[in-house]
Amino acid sequence: MDDRSDVDRSERHRADGGTIFGEREEAELDRGPFQQWVADSISDPERAYRSMFYVATIFFLFTTLFPFYWLLMVALTPEGRQQDIILTPNGFNPGAFVEVFEVIPFHWYMFNSFVIATASTIIVLVVASLAGYAFGRLEFPGKVPMMLLVLVVSFFPPAAFFIPLNDLFNLQFAVLEPVTGDGSLYNTPGAMVMPLSALFMPLAIFILTTFYSQIPDGLEDAARVEGTTRLGALFRVIIPLSAPGVATAGVLTFIAVYNEFFFSFLMTDGQPENWAPILEGILGYQGQYEVLYHLMAAASIIGVIPVAILVIVAQEKIVSGLTAGALKE
Repeated sequence: MDDRSDVDRSERHRADGGTIFGEREEAELDRGPFQQWVADSISDPERAYRSMFYVATIFFLFTTLFPFYWLLMVALTPEGRQQDIILTPNGFNPGAFVEVFEVIPFHWYMFNSFVIATASTIIVLVVASLAGYAFGRLEFPGKVPMMLLVLVVSFFPPAAFFIPLNDLFNLQFAVLEPVTGDGSLYNTPGAMVMPLSALFMPLAIFILTTFYSQIPDGLEDAARVEGTTRLGALFRVIIPLSAPGVATAGVLTFIAVYNEFFFSFLMTDGQPENWAPILEGILGYQGQYEVLYHLMAAASIIGVIPVAILVIVAQEKIVSGLTAGALKE
């Protein structure tokens, strides 16, 4: 009798187990796509990481590269047919990239921007290196308040400096008459290089201070023992060892000055012979009665090329410079 009861209980247990398993299988079959994806992600986290990576990549490509694609479509579309562009050019006119230089001397505008950006970058790196060495490796009274003052200045809007600078640069100085003709800095590179260098100096000082402070004192002391001065140690030891930081500060400054419009628009009359920058040249295709959108788009693409080349060449240094200090060794 007892054996018979054990057999019945065993059969009921198997039946109940089969029923539970069947219910679970049926529940899994009833899941929606999103619920199934969540369940798979929990069991396989790599699936979620891959999905987030693909979403971030698509978002980046759409928000960053799509504007350049649209500029290319506008540039390749003949004049007067831009309103019918969807995702492909309404026609095909690659000659716009040549016409850019025929309508106005756009190459001179690019040259002006390149010279102004290069001069500003050199000044910023030299001064910021000296300041970064002082803030990062020396101890002196008022060090922290001075560093805070440098950072506070960087938060001021550029428009706050324009009126006094405009009055200053329009004054006539007898010393400058042999150089500028009228003795003023208006329509000269100095009217843009000096304020732009001052505007982007605090960021470079902050970056270089961080890098210079991380160099071991023993390396500089070894150079000093060999008879090198502090200035020599800075340029022979500190700066070479801080190459990622110097490259990051230089590239960021160059790009910012190269793309700057506010001061360059107000400190020049828009003529290429008076050092008007690239953005003035792009606006030169906008007339009183017509706007040559295809040439503006083509000029914008051409103007981006020097910056793109610079970033590609220095990308390794920039990445290592921006990520330095993120991991604690």
